[in-house]
Amino acid sequence: MTDTAATPNVIRRADYAPPAFLIDTVDLEFDLVPERTIVKNTMRVRRNPAAAHTRDLELMGEQLEFVSAAIDAKPYANVRVHDHGITIEDVPDSFELTLTGACDPAANTTLSGLYVSSGNFFTQCEAEGFRRITWFLDRPDVMATYTVTLRADKAAYPVLLSNGNLIAEGDLPDGRHYAKWEDPFRKPSYLFALVAGKLVALEERIKTGSGKDKLLQVWVEPHDLDKTRHAMDSLIHSIRWDEARFGLELDLDRFMIVAVSDFNMGAMENKGLNIFNTKYVLANPETATDTDFANIEAVVGHEYFHNWTGNRVTCRDWFQLSLKEGLTVFRDQEFSAAMSGGDENAAARATKRIEDVRVLRQMQFAEDAGPMAHPVRPESYVEINNFYTMTVYEKGAEVVRMYQTLFGRDGFRKGMDLYFQRYDGQAVTCDDFRAAMADANGCDLAQYERWYSQAGTPRVRVTTRYDEAQKRYSVTLAQDYGNASPAARETQMGPLLIPFAIGLIGPDGADLPLRLEGESAANGTTRVLEFTEAQQTFTFVDVPAKPLPSLLRDFSAPVIVEYDYGDDELAFLLANDSDAFNRWEAGQRFATRELLALAARAAAGEPLEVDGGLVDAFGRVLNDETLSPSFRELALMLPSETYLAEQMALSDPAAVHTARQFVRKRLGTALKADWLATFDKHRTPGAYEPTPEAAGHRALKNLALSYLSELDDPADAVRLATAQYDAANNMTDRAAALSALLNTSAATGGDVASRALADFYTRFEREPLVIDKWFALQATQRGSAQRPVIETVRALMQHPAFNLKNPNRARSLIFSFCAANPAQFHAADGSGYAFWAEQVLELDAINPQVAARLARNLELWRRFTPQLRERMRAALEKVAAGVKSRDVREIVEKALA
Repeated sequence: MTDTAATPNVIRRADYAPPAFLIDTVDLEFDLVPERTIVKNTMRVRRNPAAAHTRDLELMGEQLEFVSAAIDAKPYANVRVHDHGITIEDVPDSFELTLTGACDPAANTTLSGLYVSSGNFFTQCEAEGFRRITWFLDRPDVMATYTVTLRADKAAYPVLLSNGNLIAEGDLPDGRHYAKWEDPFRKPSYLFALVAGKLVALEERIKTGSGKDKLLQVWVEPHDLDKTRHAMDSLIHSIRWDEARFGLELDLDRFMIVAVSDFNMGAMENKGLNIFNTKYVLANPETATDTDFANIEAVVGHEYFHNWTGNRVTCRDWFQLSLKEGLTVFRDQEFSAAMSGGDENAAARATKRIEDVRVLRQMQFAEDAGPMAHPVRPESYVEINNFYTMTVYEKGAEVVRMYQTLFGRDGFRKGMDLYFQRYDGQAVTCDDFRAAMADANGCDLAQYERWYSQAGTPRVRVTTRYDEAQKRYSVTLAQDYGNASPAARETQMGPLLIPFAIGLIGPDGADLPLRLEGESAANGTTRVLEFTEAQQTFTFVDVPAKPLPSLLRDFSAPVIVEYDYGDDELAFLLANDSDAFNRWEAGQRFATRELLALAARAAAGEPLEVDGGLVDAFGRVLNDETLSPSFRELALMLPSETYLAEQMALSDPAAVHTARQFVRKRLGTALKADWLATFDKHRTPGAYEPTPEAAGHRALKNLALSYLSELDDPADAVRLATAQYDAANNMTDRAAALSALLNTSAATGGDVASRALADFYTRFEREPLVIDKWFALQATQRGSAQRPVIETVRALMQHPAFNLKNPNRARSLIFSFCAANPAQFHAADGSGYAFWAEQVLELDAINPQVAARLARNLELWRRFTPQLRERMRAALEKVAAGVKSRDVREIVEKALA
């Protein structure tokens, strides 16, 4: 397939057929030159006995120059080169095929295949980038062993890396040199990688649990070497955790991480040679926030864990993408929880759980409600790059987590052990993973398959009844998909198996022991109900007084719970629930209810007033020293404007912004003394430490500063923020102070923020990742009618530091404005949508993958108010008329359909 969108083909899971040929070994030779790299590809090919016979071998290829072909070392002329690849005609049953071709890495702005960044060579082959390097059966169920020889100018490219183990290296007579790498494990082509350039490495040697020596390397450009320690520590922690939790050891002699500034994704798990966006490798206290440190640890863990869940066992086809991604997201979530102290500290684990669910509900639930809604295992696609989605990753992780909820940690480990025992070295399916879990635990999981096949977010309606005379409490659960999107409704097949965790809280705030009808004795205070029917009633006995239900504890399934709690009941749960997740959830429900009511009044032009109960509830949480600072920060953070707008029948971002700012100001004013005390109490003097405990103190302190910046008289906030900015010894505090100054500037029109912005840029202009923060802070600032943020964004696009071709820079400014500043992006005049259309089309010509991500910002356009809806439609139609790539066309056509 070419990059043009003229005739997009729909690829369907039902049409899967095994490949007609298999490739057992691949010997690649690269002569690396930026403008014309020569690639010689020698493969051992044989017919697949499990596939239909065909006389010709069809290989995929894109943007390649054909040089020559040979079969069994003899030139072969029966070759046809075409737009989507190459056809080798009338081939024997088993043969050695050598193809020589050329590509132009210097001109490859798509960052897919082989490309040049900052003068160095890098690759990105997932999902279909390998076909931009050489002709191949570029599909995940074709697995081979690879030997790779790299040749390049030694002065320009002193470091030559590829997958596996280095088996030879040396100088060549023309100022060039070579390195030869061998990967002993079979892998699909999407896991191939090479790197060549002027790089240096932080190295460390470790012993695995079985006593084997391993070399670990983090490769970066020389000026970034001082920012690699945290990534190395994260890699070591990942290796140790995977050994302890799942018995999985590092299987190669060395493991390498390489950082590159031009990268479409966060990172890529290429076997033994993980290539990372610099954003997820580089960190020191001056340049990286607490969030950056945590994200680096999580992403390093994620890519390392892929070594087994994705590499050693891979996907049969791209419809099975969640087999590796959902499973590995679950694994990195469990790892991050453990690193935060969650294995010993339930509160720390709950905090991590809350962070993950916030992302899921804000982003994946919205995806489920739109035109791109699809099952965890999609049934069709036009462009596979568009299906690296929140559904595949985050909902996929929840589907995996539910196995652990059903079977416990030991049962889940048994399922994992059986999975690797059966499928190591193979390309398999989601059904194979489900079968391993079922067989290891002696359970029938046929119904569970629907979690992979049905799109949309399930809704569980809960009704309860207490029989005081009989001391019986009945809970009736009913499941459906509510008003699901048309894309989701098409996939509905029947009720799901939903593990629904529940507790009952007595009038004194204590959990009640739980005994279900038919049981001989009570068993714990949280029970996981296996909810399998459209409607099902569960009855608890020996319930001494009418309880308050604590529903879906620890968010035991990715569903929306509908239960009519009163405000007093939510306040009671917020104060008393032993389940930290549900305690947070109660506060979010309380705040959401109040905010949506205020947004309705704001839309109608009516006066606004905050319920005193919300202020009191938030005040109690703020001053509850039994709660960790990190939990309080999350509990006191209002639901986002994007999430709130999605809860409205017709999304009205302006009304939501007015309501949310009104509540923030009311909370800031009413609790001013408490915020000031909190700010002072949670300072972290001394040297910076990126520990979860210290990060929690900084998070709560900076939330206090944020609320103080909302006051009509923000003098205290300006004073505190200015002092914090000037004295900061870490990026977390410096960025938070700058954000607070931008807030006060929007309200007062003062220029204190402008001075800080200028100082920030001067301090960090040689640190690209920090300048990304500088762009993002300005793109997401509040703005005003007199100072609309879009004017700032357009001006910043002309700044010498802005480069549209760099995905990080585009995301920091354009994506931040379009996705993270809803009130300004959804301006009534449609200026944000016009800007969006311009940028999507410009990016489409440079990098279709990045353009497609931006294009998704308007996919929910039908859910907005009529005035905004029509302006969005016009912007979508403009993009549809000018789009060149199938990546973007699939998005806008589904949105407009």
